[in-house]
Amino acid sequence: MRAILLGPPGCGKGTQAKILIDTYRVPQIATGDILREAIAQETPLGVEAQSYMDKGLLVPDQLVIKIIEGRLKQADCESGFILDGFPRTIAQAEALDTTLAGMGLKIEYVLSIEVDDAELIKRLTGRRICRACGESYHMAFNPPHKKDICDSCQGELYQRDDDKETTIRSRLKVYEEQTAPLIAFYTGKKILYPIKGVGSIEEITTRLKGVINA
Repeated sequence: MRAILLGPPGCGKGTQAKILIDTYRVPQIATGDILREAIAQETPLGVEAQSYMDKGLLVPDQLVIKIIEGRLKQADCESGFILDGFPRTIAQAEALDTTLAGMGLKIEYVLSIEVDDAELIKRLTGRRICRACGESYHMAFNPPHKKDICDSCQGELYQRDDDKETTIRSRLKVYEEQTAPLIAFYTGKKILYPIKGVGSIEEITTRLKGVINA
């Protein structure tokens, strides 16, 4: 199984990715993770990537692709992989196709978990954190016994700035602008599979597996 997993913030992509990699015994390849690993190990590509980041610049697509190519050639990817967080642009998608073709491979599924903005805002703005002990709550799904009071230490609960609605709407807008061209690109290749992202974790997993096992 060689797949790309797409989905906006709050769609449950991380939860589903973990289930899929456990089920199908394939690695999840997150761009941020492999970049950090390459930098930490001071590989030649990692050192080059660090030089861009030190200047506050984005790591160029071709360098990211080279790092991903190295990861895809590792033994644990022989039976497949799930790409998470890459590609983000058409240029990256085309470069990925070229790289995989050179390896005699291609992407089989682009799984796009879809949730409307109203539901995402409800999910993402509901989080509260205890100032004292760091315990996390959700006002809809895991509320404290007393409003704004931590069950564990009686500390004050607060909403982080990045959980506020204006910030969330901005993040969703950026995601939509980045992803819309990719949706069209992979739809044209007939490998995009929209997955309804509302329901229980198990229901969403069943929808994903229904595509993969078809």
